[in-house]
Amino acid sequence: MPFTDAAKNAMLDAIDESAGGIGAKYLSLHTAYSATGTNEITGGSPAYARKAATWNAAATGAKALASNVVFDVPATTVAFIGIWDAVTVGNFLGMVPNGSAAAKLMVLDDASADTFKAAAHGFVADDRVVFWGAALPTGVTAGTIYWVISANNTTNAFQVSTTQGGAAVSITAAGYGSVQKAIVEAFASQGTFTVQASGNTALDLNAV
Repeated sequence: MPFTDAAKNAMLDAIDESAGGIGAKYLSLHTAYSATGTNEITGGSPAYARKAATWNAAATGAKALASNVVFDVPATTVAFIGIWDAVTVGNFLGMVPNGSAAAKLMVLDDASADTFKAAAHGFVADDRVVFWGAALPTGVTAGTIYWVISANNTTNAFQVSTTQGGAAVSITAAGYGSVQKAIVEAFASQGTFTVQASGNTALDLNAV
């Protein structure tokens, strides 16, 4: 059976900033998804650097930041937020899309329709989303950011494109997983980027 929320909460609380060994102690910013922590932002003046994170107690299988985390960034694009146990190098623990809301379960059971089903997904045309899972429908890739398009976008169903307002991604085999909103933020010059504690960035075992 799946882990209960109590079990998920215990696991998440065991790897927060108070962990003696590997723990979710620092956040990083990334221009694109990576399963190993690459694509991390560099440069700038003041220079970009990872920042320490503090977390609230886990609840319902997720763990939110306890306070804002502010970064100096050069002219760049922020798409994902990484999690590490050290301010440099260290062990990479994973990443979430910038501005992510809670992941929603998703299924595509008819490959000919190219339409994903997710109950009350809340997506609208031009939203950007990422998919997660080991059994995703053939045609989408975990960590790639897609555009939601207006075609077949209803309360419980949606289609995606690789370009804004483009054609629906062609799906060749059914599958399932989770889907999560992403916000890509572009900086034309040096600035600051804040990961909001009141936002939706969280460690979430419900997304896996």
